[in-house]
Amino acid sequence: MALATRTRTGGPKAPTFWGSTIGKKTVMAVSGLIMLGYLVVHMLGNLKIFFGADEFNGYAHWLRTLGEPFLHHEWALWIVRVVLLAAVVAHAVSAYQLSRRDIKARPVKYAHKRRRASYATRTMRWGGIILALFIVWHLLDLTTLTVNERAWAGHPYQNVLATFSTWYGNAIYIVAMAALGLHIRHGFWSAAQTLGAGNARRDRTLKALANTLALVLFAGFVSVPVAVMTGVVN
Repeated sequence: MALATRTRTGGPKAPTFWGSTIGKKTVMAVSGLIMLGYLVVHMLGNLKIFFGADEFNGYAHWLRTLGEPFLHHEWALWIVRVVLLAAVVAHAVSAYQLSRRDIKARPVKYAHKRRRASYATRTMRWGGIILALFIVWHLLDLTTLTVNERAWAGHPYQNVLATFSTWYGNAIYIVAMAALGLHIRHGFWSAAQTLGAGNARRDRTLKALANTLALVLFAGFVSVPVAVMTGVVN
């Protein structure tokens, strides 16, 4: 099987950045870091719910006026959404294509001796699927309010309480945040290696940072449904 395509003149054609394995890994790493930055900011914003309805609703309103008067109402919010959507799509597509490429690269004769995927690989794969499904649910729940039975348009604080006053709302959210924590724990270190930040001396620090980020984000996000369930936020 040919290892490279050829140009019309017969010479080998150099692979594009996106077509190469390192290119896809780089896209996956950069898009993952973009989403990680958003998650940190999003978690900090969520914690405003502990300061009461006025504080939380005021923060939600501020997000829609961010950049005014230079930007029109909600333009900044939509810019963030578009960037995030592009990052999610790029991350998912590169992950899928890398997975398919890895499968095709395995020798057929060893198929019957195929080693089970590592814990990290399984976590990233299934965690990614869980998070993709959760993103759809989360948008339908707290953005479009489609599945939020007691949603009250224009009242984010009350809508969060409505979501976490149901057992399934809590279950979906907590499971997704557990998947997110594991995804970050393995993905952050992998992204650092891809982007050249890792080496023998820094590996321990990077792994500790990955574990810390995963734990802080999990605890920060889950603290909201737990607070609603226990009556701390009502």
